[in-house]
Amino acid sequence: MTRADRIAALKAAAQERVLVLDGSWGVMIQREDLSEEDFRGERFAGHNHPQKGNNDLLILTRPDIIADLHDRYYAAGADISETNTFSSTSIGQADYGLESAVRDLNFEGARIAREVADRWTEKEPHKPRFVAGSIGPTNRTLSISPDVNDPGYRALTFDEVYAAYREQARALHEGGVDIFLVETIFDTLNAKAAIKAILDLQDEGYEPLPLWISGTITDRSGRTLSGQTAEAFWHSVRHAKPFAIGLNCALGADLMRPYIAELSRIADTLVAAFPNAGLPNAMGQYEEQPHETAHFIEEWAKSGLVNIVGGCCGTTPEHIACVAREVAGVPPRAVPERPVALRLSGLEPFEVGA
Repeated sequence: MTRADRIAALKAAAQERVLVLDGSWGVMIQREDLSEEDFRGERFAGHNHPQKGNNDLLILTRPDIIADLHDRYYAAGADISETNTFSSTSIGQADYGLESAVRDLNFEGARIAREVADRWTEKEPHKPRFVAGSIGPTNRTLSISPDVNDPGYRALTFDEVYAAYREQARALHEGGVDIFLVETIFDTLNAKAAIKAILDLQDEGYEPLPLWISGTITDRSGRTLSGQTAEAFWHSVRHAKPFAIGLNCALGADLMRPYIAELSRIADTLVAAFPNAGLPNAMGQYEEQPHETAHFIEEWAKSGLVNIVGGCCGTTPEHIACVAREVAGVPPRAVPERPVALRLSGLEPFEVGA
């Protein structure tokens, strides 16, 4: 199956059913109880920075673990699995002194996921599996100063963030992803750098791929970290004509629901959501059980709010299996036709003419 065939199959599947994304990678990797040597492998045995906790590096040093996790999520019923590349930019890998490994991380992460997805598609051709290239927010923000004494200071420029995303997106594309997933967005300006980097690949002759944009509402204020409401966030990125818009992380499904409902009302594209398994306890552990998460998401689906669902922090293959069972047979959300209007945004949305 060519990539064009896969993209056509993805769009067709989204019209037929609620699609299912995989769950958390971090919690599953933590369960492996890996050592510093596991993270380093032979290639980075002599590297002068500690690597334990650099989960993306396992793509190169323990690809068996990464392939197995893709396999487990597809077996649980996921239609889409993300590459393990959330922090695979030169900005994210600078903390580990591994900027030079960024291309390999993304290319190999995509290649591993592609191989597992293709194997499942061959085994179950009625349910093709897809790969989403995970592009995280980086650990820097373009909209907020990290120095309380200097509000105008920025740790990086827009051009620097753009260049980091361009490098990542190019390697993910070459590795074989079907979708670009710009996720866990807490700063819309960072997201705009990623969006531009992805769209600009077409100028280099790369085949355009579907774009999925997923923000994060950081607390009960109902806003991103850079201050936008869900509707203002949508107004800020809708020019990219994404395949899907949605939210992930920070909140559990019960607290996320009103913001997903808002996006469902206003977005003239697919709506996606992958919440945490509730909120963490005092020890940072997620206690929401698979059937509890699935119960919330089933209600979203039956209320016509979503087209793609999955799990974020704390969710496991067991959570995804429960979610997949609960949304099976539920019709996907109907994408609304919105009236033509001037829609702008700052922290709040602004609309004229609707």
